[in-house]
Amino acid sequence: MTVSPLATLQARLTARLLAVVLAALTAGLVFALSHEVFPYHSLNHDEGVYLQQAAMLLEGRLSVSPPVPEAVRPWFFVADGSRLYPKYAPVPAAMFAVGELLGDPRLALAGIAAGCVVLLYATAAEAFDSRTGLVAAALLAVSPLFLVQSSLFLPYVPTLLLNLLFAWSYLRAARTGARTPAAVAGLAIGLAFFARPYTAVLFATPFMLHALWTLRSLEWGPAVRQATTVALGLAGVAVTLGYNAYVTGSPTTFPYQAFAPLDGPGFGYRRILDYDRVYSVPLAIEANARILGRYVTNWTPAAPLGTLAAAVGLGVTFRRLPAVDPRKAVLAGLGLSIPLGQLFFWGTLNSLGELDRVGDGLVYFMGPYYHTGLLVPTTVFGAVGLLWLRARLRSWAVTLPNRTRLDRRQARALGAVAVLVLTLPAGALAVGAVASPLAANADVTDSYEQAYEPFEERSLAEGLVLLPDPYGDWLNHPFQALRNDPGLDEGPVYAVEERPFAVLDAVQNRPVYRYVLRGRWAPIEGTRVTGHLQRVRQVDGSAVHADIRAGVPASARGATVQLSGAETVSAGLVTDPPEPVDLTLTVHGATATLRSPGLSGPVSVPVDRQGPVELRVFVDSGTVDSFSYRVQLPVDRRNGTVRALTPALEVCRQPRLCGGEAAYIPGSGVHRPNVTLEARVHD
Repeated sequence: MTVSPLATLQARLTARLLAVVLAALTAGLVFALSHEVFPYHSLNHDEGVYLQQAAMLLEGRLSVSPPVPEAVRPWFFVADGSRLYPKYAPVPAAMFAVGELLGDPRLALAGIAAGCVVLLYATAAEAFDSRTGLVAAALLAVSPLFLVQSSLFLPYVPTLLLNLLFAWSYLRAARTGARTPAAVAGLAIGLAFFARPYTAVLFATPFMLHALWTLRSLEWGPAVRQATTVALGLAGVAVTLGYNAYVTGSPTTFPYQAFAPLDGPGFGYRRILDYDRVYSVPLAIEANARILGRYVTNWTPAAPLGTLAAAVGLGVTFRRLPAVDPRKAVLAGLGLSIPLGQLFFWGTLNSLGELDRVGDGLVYFMGPYYHTGLLVPTTVFGAVGLLWLRARLRSWAVTLPNRTRLDRRQARALGAVAVLVLTLPAGALAVGAVASPLAANADVTDSYEQAYEPFEERSLAEGLVLLPDPYGDWLNHPFQALRNDPGLDEGPVYAVEERPFAVLDAVQNRPVYRYVLRGRWAPIEGTRVTGHLQRVRQVDGSAVHADIRAGVPASARGATVQLSGAETVSAGLVTDPPEPVDLTLTVHGATATLRSPGLSGPVSVPVDRQGPVELRVFVDSGTVDSFSYRVQLPVDRRNGTVRALTPALEVCRQPRLCGGEAAYIPGSGVHRPNVTLEARVHD
């Protein structure tokens, strides 16, 4: 049957309209998921890096030079003297900044997701037809990997957007011979290279091979077209090198190399911060096999049906290999270049966590994000496979097994029933595939919500908040939601409490708070912490005093104290009959002295120029109910004056959880009866 050109045009316009509607629906879903499932961001702390970088770009900054940079250094920022800059290129952050300009950075996530859906439709329609493009876009919209990554402030979907713009423009230029789409392709891949160089190279590899193949005829037109793409792509490379030169001082040193020189692609000894591995070829093969296994079985549309459909589509497309459109082969080539290229990158291994632990690693919560580009061949050839299966069902319906002929209306009805019967379980699988990682991340968000609850209860717009450092001296690792304004002049200021007096001297005239935690911060393991904001007072004088009262349960048999400064001294403490213990800790000159009616005499230790002075009171119940009080008094001695801050207070049930994970939280109900701790400082 001959199809009129008008009918073909109408079909294309309808498909394009449906693709736009699908993109809008996807944008709404991503916006909702980002707000509801990831309100405090995800386990991947790189989100905070990109959002901090976006805030810097909005102020025209590529780096910052804050006072006391050691105390306010964000996660994954390179320290170059007093100057700090992120290890990532600014392209994804610039996209997120657009959302911030519109009033909500999550609007950028929605727009990027919608753009990917439209461009995937256009790419598949260019290589196949509009029906294939529409089905491919629908498959992308229900892919768990795409939905989760689209809801996060991470670079993988923004880079996918640029790569899809390149793919569509390149394929269009190859079909039409036009130079404008060739120029767009060059600009897009150049920008993708600026965003994520290695990702862009792996994506572009099949297209580069196709470009070389088109030049075999030595015709002027293809040569000019490819030269246009290459020239503008190289312009993006030049911009990248220029950015490198500006921030690192060398055009060939990328910021991530300045942060960790052994954190790039390649085999052998690899290292980032205090974590290192020997990344061997066998280890790379094992890690990537596991990653691809998880991708196939958990993160494709209606997994594993999406993968099976893609396999069918590949078989259908290449069953007559000599006659295959080379542009289709280019898209299939992504299924080789991306996984083979990722063999050379040890980040694939790191995303898995411990290989022998099920459910470990970020991949369990966020999918194989380094392989996000695989969604392109998976969804495109998945669409080809589904449409072929649909055609086979309709063909089967025309002629039943007993050779009974059906008219066209009956055949369509029977085919529709067959498609519906097969679609229902596929739809259930699709919903389940998306729901599983979202549920896992929702559990993490519940733990975040409990931890951040103190910040929801009061306004800290003019405050200085001293933060704990469970993962080292970094901001936004793990507390991504607690980010500083780049200039430290708007909103609250957050600082790690390792250098409190330097921070107080640099950031003055602000009410000071200390954020403390009870519980071990490990949301990936399902643990939860309780947070508390403690008001902090600063006092100074020739001597400062801390008055401490510690409750003693009736079951206590005795107590001992341990005072630590530059040295450590222990002493017995009388608690018979059990009653609250009153202690006074005085710092005068270079000496800290502890006094109490329960002590036989004062206990003294020398004090460093900058504290802290630590007091531990071990309450012995003769059973597993024994516990310790820990009082940490920050002290600074200078020019004959002693400064001190309100002490940090802990109630410790286990020695290993008595260094910032056992905060005393008054009125919380988490402590036993008669377990109370009070402390105030004065001059």
